[in-house]
Amino acid sequence: MNTLKVFSGSANRPLAEAIARHLGKSLCSATTARFPDDEMIVKINEDVRGHDIFIIQPTCRPQNDNLMELLLYIDAAYRASAERITAVIPYYGYARQDRKDEGRVPISAKLVANMLQAAGASRVLTVHLHAHQIQGFFDIPVDHLLPEPVFTDYYRSLGLEDLTVVSPDVGNVKMARVYAEHLDGKLAIIDKERLGGREVRAAALIGTVEGRNVLIVDDMITSGGTIRRAADLVKECGARDVYVAATHPVFCPGAVENLATSPAKEVAVADTIPLTPEAADLKNLRQLSLAPLLGEAIKRIHKHESVSELFLRKTKSKA
Repeated sequence: MNTLKVFSGSANRPLAEAIARHLGKSLCSATTARFPDDEMIVKINEDVRGHDIFIIQPTCRPQNDNLMELLLYIDAAYRASAERITAVIPYYGYARQDRKDEGRVPISAKLVANMLQAAGASRVLTVHLHAHQIQGFFDIPVDHLLPEPVFTDYYRSLGLEDLTVVSPDVGNVKMARVYAEHLDGKLAIIDKERLGGREVRAAALIGTVEGRNVLIVDDMITSGGTIRRAADLVKECGARDVYVAATHPVFCPGAVENLATSPAKEVAVADTIPLTPEAADLKNLRQLSLAPLLGEAIKRIHKHESVSELFLRKTKSKA
């Protein structure tokens, strides 16, 4: 297989540039433009015939525009006879619509998978899917990266003692247990009750946090309501300092206010989605880069090496 070439859509170019730097490359030349009627057109400005192509584009807000741009880039590379096309999707939009929870509704996560394959994607590289079973929606290889190596390295560097890792709901217990094992902490779980689309109540805490540092882990922050209520609850239960780790900073309206007024000492998120200026100004927000992790995964995929060994090495390095 010929040269590895990395392209970026417009959704998160800073992350794409950081990934390219990790690979010792520059982003390849491509342009996205609009027709007068607002239809999108993309153009790949260099030869891709027979090459191994990676297109970096999270499908975050505006989801529909970013998804369409990714599909157009895949189609352009496919029609230009690229040997292999990997869609690198740091944040997979529509992931929460992964099943029919009532009648006459779509399974949007599956529809997105179908469109990516129909456009010509050979494989997908993504980060921390909201529902891991979405991998099964594809009939092409999917490499699913988890951010634990980056986040646990960071929290280990802080030297947090007497740590309890808290899952804000039952669905995140497995992830919280991984963090607890890596950081030599205890595990606690919040029994969460969702009262509506934007309203959540943290009902009860299962576990001990009194007098201990607390790390609340989740896959994303959307409204910030879950995180704020979880932080309030552990503080009420006697927690010392409260930290939050969440992969995707989706940050819908109201999220910045919720984080600013929460008792969390620090909220750490990944750079899978660009921060708004308002979010970037939060004093208790820190963004950790997944560019080295994604860059290493891209290198391994290109060389036909194991991606899972990337995580095994991180785990072994702890010992």
